[in-house]
Amino acid sequence: MLSANEVHKIYINNVNALYKAANTRFLAAETDDFLRSCVIGLWSKGSSVTARSVDLINELYSEGQPKPNYLYWELTNAVCEYSVFRVPDFFIELVASDRRNNTVASRMLIRIMTNLLLEIAADDENVSTAEAGFITACSDALMSVCDRSGVAPSKKPLNASDYITSPEKPFLAGIKCSAAKTNQEMSEKLPQQAFPESKESRSLESLMEELNGLIGLDNIKSDVKSLVNLIKVRKLRIQYGLAVPPISLHMVFMGNPGTGKTTVARLLSEIYKALGVLSKGQLVEADRSSLVAGFVGQTAIKTSEIIQKAKGGILFIDEAYSLSPESGSDFGREAVEILLKSMEDNRDDLIVIVAGYENLMKKFISSNPGLESRFSKYFVFKDYNGEQLYEIFSSLCKKHEYILAPEAEKKARELLNRLYDDRDENFGNARDVRNLFEKAMSNQCDRVAAIEAPKIADLMELRAEDIPDSLS
Repeated sequence: MLSANEVHKIYINNVNALYKAANTRFLAAETDDFLRSCVIGLWSKGSSVTARSVDLINELYSEGQPKPNYLYWELTNAVCEYSVFRVPDFFIELVASDRRNNTVASRMLIRIMTNLLLEIAADDENVSTAEAGFITACSDALMSVCDRSGVAPSKKPLNASDYITSPEKPFLAGIKCSAAKTNQEMSEKLPQQAFPESKESRSLESLMEELNGLIGLDNIKSDVKSLVNLIKVRKLRIQYGLAVPPISLHMVFMGNPGTGKTTVARLLSEIYKALGVLSKGQLVEADRSSLVAGFVGQTAIKTSEIIQKAKGGILFIDEAYSLSPESGSDFGREAVEILLKSMEDNRDDLIVIVAGYENLMKKFISSNPGLESRFSKYFVFKDYNGEQLYEIFSSLCKKHEYILAPEAEKKARELLNRLYDDRDENFGNARDVRNLFEKAMSNQCDRVAAIEAPKIADLMELRAEDIPDSLS
């Protein structure tokens, strides 16, 4: 077993090599924070947090950076509060630098992370399946960013599954993390990042007002109002001791892109919190790539982590039909089965919304009896017509302090009406409107930049020449 000081020396040697490869030391603070976060995530999958754990994490810092000062209870609470692995922003920037300079520092960081996590996982002479799965999931997520961005190939990280020696249960499986100290005591001493800020709750009235203020979506507004009334009456029946039949609040959103599905889902998450149906009211967005991995055993980890993050709120799965392809061996089916079980196990504090094209969603729901039984509410999001598209465009102009000249207004109306009349399967609804606004804004910038001393009116006015003739 390595001493804490030896672990520190190994850490220094590795990260110094990274900073040399990246040709900068400005990454040190972010790298240290990221790697310590990964270790905390690893321990959330392990069997225990000990005094040895405290010694180890307090040695994970680069030269010139402050030494961490975790106490045992602080570390225990940080492990318990760990949510889900996220690709950090600085890694995205490192990948972009690698792509520009044809370097591979980002891939080196993945190897360092994998080696560090395996070393620490094996510190108790055992690497559990859960620990190895976490390491692999982290590595896969980062590798995917490198691959999609075109970073040059490099030496691959170690395969964590090759080092599994123990099937021990995760530490969090049998512990109540608030037992040692009260939340108030811990919040006074813990680093701020251990307690994510909760979004301030809004009243039901203000949320319904925002919903009703959305352009179009008349049928959706009516459906949501009926749901709200249903929940209110159920609560009244419970107060009077009357029987209430079970209901499912899981939903299917069907419609083309850009029709407001995500916006409505976000409002619903807050509305349900205001009604007391959900405890937190957050919206967690996911798609196939968020839930499905390419190796046996990893889909369960990814899907379970997303579900854990969504508890207390709404899990919104876009293009959900991609989870049920024709191939029976596809891991998407595994994600669906885990999802169905979690919907049952957490039915009192988790709502799932699946979304996508209408015909494909109908086929998806009918592909599995479990899906048909759990999703009983169907919301159809219709395409925006030409006038509604113009209303969206006009609202964008007002929001960003642009004024449409009369000829520009006429040209924009004609273009958007034509866009609606000629729509096909690629019609983007509000997304197309945003593209139109961005092109008009860009054209106006080119025009105004040529003016020697532009006035505020010049900066605000959109003219007909700024409106493109088409979106193609």
